Amino acid sequence: MTVIDQDTQASWVPEAEDTEDIPLSTRLSIADTLTLGNAICGFMAVYFTTTGVLIPHLTGNEDGGMARHSAATAVILMLLASIFDLFDGLVARKLRSSAMGAELDNLSDLISFGLAPAYFVVVWGMVADDAHQRVSAVAAVVVLLAVVLRLARFSCVQLRDGIFQGMPSPFGALTVVSIVLLELPFVPTLLAIVGVAWLMVSRVEYPKPRGRLAVAMLSWIVLSMGLLAAWAFDAPGGELLLQTGCALQVVLGAVIPLFATARRVNTFRDNRREARAAQLP
Repeated sequence: MTVIDQDTQASWVPEAEDTEDIPLSTRLSIADTLTLGNAICGFMAVYFTTTGVLIPHLTGNEDGGMARHSAATAVILMLLASIFDLFDGLVARKLRSSAMGAELDNLSDLISFGLAPAYFVVVWGMVADDAHQRVSAVAAVVVLLAVVLRLARFSCVQLRDGIFQGMPSPFGALTVVSIVLLELPFVPTLLAIVGVAWLMVSRVEYPKPRGRLAVAMLSWIVLSMGLLAAWAFDAPGGELLLQTGCALQVVLGAVIPLFATARRVNTFRDNRREARAAQLP
C-alpha cells in the first residue's frame, strides 16, 4: 500500500503551474529581433576589424595602413547596425514591444556604437604610422565610457518628446570612425575623437530622427555604404569620395551643436525680453 503525504502533494501543484505561466511581455517581438540584428552587426564589426586589419598587421601580411576591405566591411556593419537601431524604434511604436525592449536596445547599442568604434580606434592606434598605441587606447576608453554614460543617462532622465540630450550614440560612433578614416595627423585626430566623446555626454540637444529627418538619415547611411564600397574596391575616385563623405559627417557633428547652442541663446534672449516687457508699466 502506497502512502501519499497530502501536504507534499499540495506543495508541488502550484510549482508546476508557475513554470508554465510565461508572461507574454517577456517574449521577443519584431522590434526586439531588429535590436538583436543591431548587436550582431556590432560584434561582426569587431570580428572584421580583428581578422582583416589587426591580425594581418601583427603577422606582417598587410600592405600597410588600414586594410581597405575589412575596414570598410567593419564600418558598413556599424552603418547597418544604425539602420537596425533606427527601425526597431519605429517598429516598436507601430507594433507591440516586449518588456525587454529598452534593455535589449541599450545593450545592443553598447556593442555596436560603444565597443565597435572604440575597438576601431584601438586598432587604428596600432596600425597607423604616426599613432601612439597607448594614447589611442586611452582615447578608445574615453569613447566607450562616453557611450556607457550616455546610455545610462538616457534610461534615467526624462526629456521632452522629440529630442536627445547629447549626441546620439549611433551618430557619435559613425563620427568617430569618420575621423579615423580621414587619416589626419595623430594629434588632431585624437582631439576630434575626444571632442565627439564629450558631445555624447554633453547637454546639447539633438532632434530625434522622425519623419523627414529619419528619411534623410537613412539616405545618408545608404550613401555612406556606397562610398565605403567604392573605396574598398578601389573604384576611380573612390578614396576622394570617401574622404568627402567622412568630412561631411564630421562637419555635421560640429555644426549641429552650434545650431542647438544658437537656438538656446536666442530662446534665452526672447524670454528675457518678454520678462522685461512684462515688468514695464
